[in-house]
Amino acid sequence: MECHYELQEGCLTIWMPKELDHHSAEQLRKEADLLIDSYRVRSLVFDFARTEFMDSSGIGVLIGRCRNMNYCGGRVMARHMNERVQKIFRISGLHQLIETKEDGINAERVMEMGGQKKWANEMK
Repeated sequence: MECHYELQEGCLTIWMPKELDHHSAEQLRKEADLLIDSYRVRSLVFDFARTEFMDSSGIGVLIGRCRNMNYCGGRVMARHMNERVQKIFRISGLHQLIETKEDGINAERVMEMGGQKKWANEMK
């Protein structure tokens, strides 16, 4: 699996794999949950810059992490989504659960705010 993680001041960024299917989704779920629980993550950013395929398992992982973050008062965002991923978000209803930014966000601005209640409105 090609997931990469970066944790800075309560903000966890996950660079999603090229293919988010059953096998990669399970590993992503385990790793993300461990990081979220261990480091008290308050902001979770899914970066889809490399993602070309996502099945229902991937959708399930996103919904589950969103639910977990909502329980602890955190926020979830998706960025750098190509047309295919955007379509999956619309059809599945993920766009109603997860804030999306097509051009990403200014990560430094999110950290200045401690990764809490607000997202930066600035674009990269």
